[in-house]
Amino acid sequence: MCGIVGFVTKADTDHDFHSLIDNMALTLGHRGPDASGSWHDTDAGCALGHRRLSIIDLSEHGAQPMTSHDGRYMLTFNGEIYNYQAIRASLEKSKQIAFRGTSDTEVMLAAFTEWGVVAALSEFVGMFAFGLWDRQEHVLYLARDRMGEKPLYYGWVGKTFVFGSELKALKAHPDWQQSVNRDALAAFLRYNYVPTSLSIYTGIYKLPPGTYLKMKTWSAETLPEPNCYWSAAERFQDGLSNPRNISEADAIDELERLLSEAVGSQMVSDVPLGAFLSGGVDSSTIVALMQKHSRTPVKTFSIGFDVPEYDEAPYAAAVSRHIGTEHTQQYVTAQDALNVIPLLPTMYDEPFSDMSQIPTYLVSRMARQHVTVSLSGDAGDELFMGYQRYFDALSSYQQLHRLPMLTQQMIGGIIKMVPPKILRHGIRASQGFLPDNFRQHDVVDKLLRMADMLPVRETDAFYLRVMSHWQNPQHMVLGSKESIVHKPQFPATVVDDQLIQHFAGFDLTSYLLDDVLVKVDRASMFTSLESRIPFLNHRVVEYVLRLPFSIKFKSQDPKWLLKQVLHRYVPKSLVDRPKMGFGVPMGQWLREDLRDWAEALLEPKRLADEGFFNPAPIRKLWDSHINNQANWHYHLWDILVFQAWLEDA
Repeated sequence: MCGIVGFVTKADTDHDFHSLIDNMALTLGHRGPDASGSWHDTDAGCALGHRRLSIIDLSEHGAQPMTSHDGRYMLTFNGEIYNYQAIRASLEKSKQIAFRGTSDTEVMLAAFTEWGVVAALSEFVGMFAFGLWDRQEHVLYLARDRMGEKPLYYGWVGKTFVFGSELKALKAHPDWQQSVNRDALAAFLRYNYVPTSLSIYTGIYKLPPGTYLKMKTWSAETLPEPNCYWSAAERFQDGLSNPRNISEADAIDELERLLSEAVGSQMVSDVPLGAFLSGGVDSSTIVALMQKHSRTPVKTFSIGFDVPEYDEAPYAAAVSRHIGTEHTQQYVTAQDALNVIPLLPTMYDEPFSDMSQIPTYLVSRMARQHVTVSLSGDAGDELFMGYQRYFDALSSYQQLHRLPMLTQQMIGGIIKMVPPKILRHGIRASQGFLPDNFRQHDVVDKLLRMADMLPVRETDAFYLRVMSHWQNPQHMVLGSKESIVHKPQFPATVVDDQLIQHFAGFDLTSYLLDDVLVKVDRASMFTSLESRIPFLNHRVVEYVLRLPFSIKFKSQDPKWLLKQVLHRYVPKSLVDRPKMGFGVPMGQWLREDLRDWAEALLEPKRLADEGFFNPAPIRKLWDSHINNQANWHYHLWDILVFQAWLEDA
């Protein structure tokens, strides 16, 4: 795992290529603290930079940027190719190649030389982002792994084409003058992240997963479209249309085999390795399979909170004892978590407001004290339909749409007309008469959200409402014209199981990509920890997407199939429990510990002077929240994250 950066320019420039690329790479020191390297060809106008976190082949033979054996290609690469040993063996046998070292980078270069760039991409199993300069043709290739585990930004800065792992590397170029993209800001308010292929800056983009970019025309007016070599969306649609005919027993056996192979391949490392363990189904499965491959106890890590509803540490400890791992857990205080907030703008480089970013950083920081590589159970929810919101959304859709449209509109309008304070008092007064599920503290928030959903009849629009924070963000961001970047494409009429599958499929190509993977990559790499995700081995993904819904979700049990694999290693009693979110009590913090900080960032005159937001509705939500009339912490955290980022930018 590393940090990469590079640029190509045809303009006359007085820039010192050597010092410029080194300075740009220096901003990525956290991604690669072990070594730095650079290469440039002033006549060709190209420079590549690299920051190294040494994982495979710790010698100088693994240093980057690296040149191919024939001298044609120069590569700066971030990630891991898990099947590099098999590719190397194939090349050695058929082409008689003599390798200098044992790194996957050298194997990639040999594959490019022998098979061509695009053909080689299809052979790689792993997570990666790279910049490859063809010295013969004067062509730059950028590519990203199939699921988008590793980030890659690119665009024109003045008359220079730049790319890098993080925006901070691009901003280090002296010609940087990019402004905030207000359309991207509106999209951020909807999703709580800036969706691919946008970035928060005008003219700078994220390369989509499973694509490569070929740059051969050097003009600031030219930006070629990415080419797709693999598509999760296509695999998802194919799985719906052509599900595999397989028995339950065979499906379980094959899933265990594929997951075990994926885990085993991701345990290859020349440095200490461990795993995050929450005690839930996903991470427990990964850790159990790791221990199966290991002769010594696997190192596992978890954090706990003093607030019971956020504390998973006891469950993780119980699973660890059963599997036999070497477990480390740390209880963090509210102050520990609050101390992370000032780091977030630098950590994420652009607005990102998934609140679990805080505990993710804390567990990464703790793990890094013991290991350099950590496996995680991320992506299990998207693959095996584990999010409760899928079933809540389906239930709401079924119940709400039994009513005539006019009735729905009237109910929604009435709910919105009643002030939240009066709603809350009314619910408290009716506690003895209401069903149990109406006695929850957040019932007012749910009623207000239901009022937004009532008029929506199309399934794709309904799900977009479920996933959106601000429902009309273009009204909040001055001068924006938001387009729905991640627009679900659901059939006009679907049955229940199809609806849930579409929800999960949409998450697999949007929420997973731009929320979960961004969160894990930035939080872990900020501590110089490499995180690996076995569930995202593309062979596992392709297999799961082809399985019938009746097997993946038997007896209305989320993750039924995955649980059958896990129960071969861990008893049901340790892991069959309601899913807990990896979150923090942000609503309470905003009313207490963070109130002064938030008040300063949300001050109406400040918002008006900065000119990005309409201050009035923000103030209304803030007053409602701090007066405990309703919980608006998700909406407010979006605004606060941008404000803190803007202050740091």
